[in-house]
Amino acid sequence: MEIRVAETAGFCFGVKRAVELVEQTIREGKQAVTLGPIIHNRHVVQHFNDLGVREIADVDAIPDGSTVIIRSHGVGRAVYEQLAQRGLSVVDATCPFVSRIHELVRKGEAQGRQPVIIGTRAHPEVAAIAGWCRHPLVFETPEELEIYLTSSPEIAAKPLFLVFQTTSTQFLHKKCAEISKKVCTNCEIFDTICKATEDRQSEAAALAASCEAMVVVGDRTSSNTGKLAAICRQHCERVFLVDNASELDLSELSGAARIGITAGASTPAWIIKEVNQTMDEIKEIKTTADTATEESFEAMLDASIKTLNTGDRVTGIVTSIGNTEVQVDLGTKHAGYIPYDEVSADPNVKPEDVLKVGDEIKVFVVRVNDQEGTVQLSKKKIDGEKVWDELEEACENKTPMEAVITDINKGGLVANVKGIRVFVPASASGVARGGNLEVMRGKNVRLRITEVNRGARGRVVGSIRDVLNEERKAAQEKIWSEIEIGKKYHGKVKSLTSYGAFVDVGGVDGMVHVSELSWNRIKNPAEVVKVGDEIDVYVINFDPEKKKISLGYKTAEMNPWSQFTAKFNVGDVVPVKVVKMMTFGAFAEIIPGVDGLIHISQIANRRINKPEDVLSVGQEVNVKIIGIDAENKRISLSIRAVEEPTVEEQEEALAEEDAE
Repeated sequence: MEIRVAETAGFCFGVKRAVELVEQTIREGKQAVTLGPIIHNRHVVQHFNDLGVREIADVDAIPDGSTVIIRSHGVGRAVYEQLAQRGLSVVDATCPFVSRIHELVRKGEAQGRQPVIIGTRAHPEVAAIAGWCRHPLVFETPEELEIYLTSSPEIAAKPLFLVFQTTSTQFLHKKCAEISKKVCTNCEIFDTICKATEDRQSEAAALAASCEAMVVVGDRTSSNTGKLAAICRQHCERVFLVDNASELDLSELSGAARIGITAGASTPAWIIKEVNQTMDEIKEIKTTADTATEESFEAMLDASIKTLNTGDRVTGIVTSIGNTEVQVDLGTKHAGYIPYDEVSADPNVKPEDVLKVGDEIKVFVVRVNDQEGTVQLSKKKIDGEKVWDELEEACENKTPMEAVITDINKGGLVANVKGIRVFVPASASGVARGGNLEVMRGKNVRLRITEVNRGARGRVVGSIRDVLNEERKAAQEKIWSEIEIGKKYHGKVKSLTSYGAFVDVGGVDGMVHVSELSWNRIKNPAEVVKVGDEIDVYVINFDPEKKKISLGYKTAEMNPWSQFTAKFNVGDVVPVKVVKMMTFGAFAEIIPGVDGLIHISQIANRRINKPEDVLSVGQEVNVKIIGIDAENKRISLSIRAVEEPTVEEQEEALAEEDAE
C-alpha cells in the first residue's frame, strides 16, 4: 500500500494569523472574547475556551473591558460601529483576503455599481461581505445568477460588480463569469478566491485522480474542507471526510493500493498528526510513489517547518502595512517585517503604493532574531538583484534603458536606473564639450549601459551620447528615404548666419536662405527667428549625395499682399503709418509688407507745396483706399477723401438747409 500526502495540508496563512493573534492576546493577559468561532474548527475553539477565551455571538453580550477578537471570516461595517460605540478594544483577525473583498464592494457600490456576491448565504464570510454593502445580492449557484440576470433587460444593463467567497471553487467562478459576460453589458468581475484555497483544491483534484481512496481531514462546518471533499469525490469513488483520527475507519481503507491525504485550511497540525499515527498502523507513509525513503507524516510536518538564515530569498504574504513597517507572513514561527526604507530604492515611493495586504512577494532575509522570533526582511534588495540582472542583459544586448539625471559631478552625470546609480561621463552625456551639464539635472533620458560591475561598490557606466547618435542616425535615414519637394517638417532653429538659418528637421539640418525667411526685405535672419525657435518649414530642393536640403519658411498664406487683398477693399478707411516722403507724395504702411501712396493732391483739401508741409515720417493717419492695382501691386490712398464730405453727405446737408 502506498500513501500520498498533499503538500498544502493544514493551516492557510489567514487561519494561522488568526490563531496566532488569539495566542498573543492570551499571552498579554487580556480578557479575550471572539465574535463567533475564530475559525471553523471545534477543536481549536475548544482549546481556546479552555484557556479562558469566550465565544460570544452578539456585541451586546460582550462584557465591559473585554478585548474583542474579530474572527477570520470578518464582520460587517455595523459590527465595527457597535464595537466603537461601546469603546471596546479590538483585535482584527479578519483574513486579509476577506478584508480586500470588503474594500472592493465598498468602493464598487460607492461608484454606483450593484454588488453581487457568489457564495453560501449562511456562511459568516459571505454575511460579513454583505455587511459592507447597502443593497447586496447573494447567489449560491450559477443557475441562481442566470435566472436573476435574464429576468429583465434592465437588470442585464445594470452596472454590476461580482465577487466570490474566498473558499469558492474555480468551477463556480468560471461558470458565473461566463454567464455574466454573455448576458450583461456592464459587469465587472473580480476573482477573489484565495490563492491558497485554489492551490489546495487543484492539488486535491490531482491527488484524488491518482488514488483509490482519499482521506480529507477537517471540521464539517468548514466551507473549504467541505469543498475539498466534494472536489475529491469528482475524481475518486472512495472519499472519507473525518473530523479527527477517532473517525477514521481503517477497515474501509483496506484493499486500496494507493491512498491520498489532504486537510482543510482550518485543520490544526496536531489533528493531522493523530491521523498520521493511525494511518501508520496500516502502512509507513511514502511522500511520493518514486521515493525509496519511508518517513511518517509527522516527520513530513516537522520538515515543513522552515528554518531561516541571513541571505535567504523567501516568499511571503503581506499581512499588514503599519506606520513604520510592513508585516509579512513567511509560513514559519518567525514574525517577518520590512522596514519602510527597505521596501523600495525610491525614497518617494510609499509602501501602500506598491504593496497591498494579501500580496505574495519575494523578500531577502536581512537578519534573523531567534530569541525574539522576528526576521528583518528587504524587498529593496530582491528588486535590486532583478535590476542588476536587467542591467547586465541590457549591457550585453546594447538595449537602451530609461533613466533620470539626479546629480552632476566633476566628471559627468549621475543617473538613476530603477534605483541603481549609473555614472555617465561628460564625454558621453550628449552635451557639447565645455557645455553646461547642469541643464541635464532632473531630465528623463535614454542611455546605453556600457559597463556593469556587481562588485562591492556596484559600478555601472552608461552613455547618453550613444543612444542620441543612434536615434539621430535612424532619423536621418528615415528622412532621406521619405524626403520630397514640398514636404513639410516641424523643425528647430540650430544656428544663424548672415545668409540664412540652419534648421534641424529631425536628425538632418536644412538651410532656410534669408530670402526665404520673410516676404519683407530683411538684412539679418535674426529679424525673423532666433536659435531654439520651433518653426514649420517645407522642402524647396535637396541633394542626397551632398546631403544638402534647401528649406522655405515663408508661405503663400504669409504673403502680405495676399493678406491685404483678403482683408481690404476700395472705399475702406484704414489707419496707416507714414514711412517715406517723396516730392510727389508720401508712402504709408497699411500692414507690415504692404505700403500705399498718398499722392500730394490727396494729402489735404487745399493746395500744398510739398508733403512735409502736412505729414511727417512715423505719423499715423486715417486714409481711404481709393484704388488697388492688383497686377502691379499698387495701392492709392487719400486723406482728403476721409476729411471731405461725400456727394451723398453734401446732398443731405443741402436738404437740411432747405428744410430750415
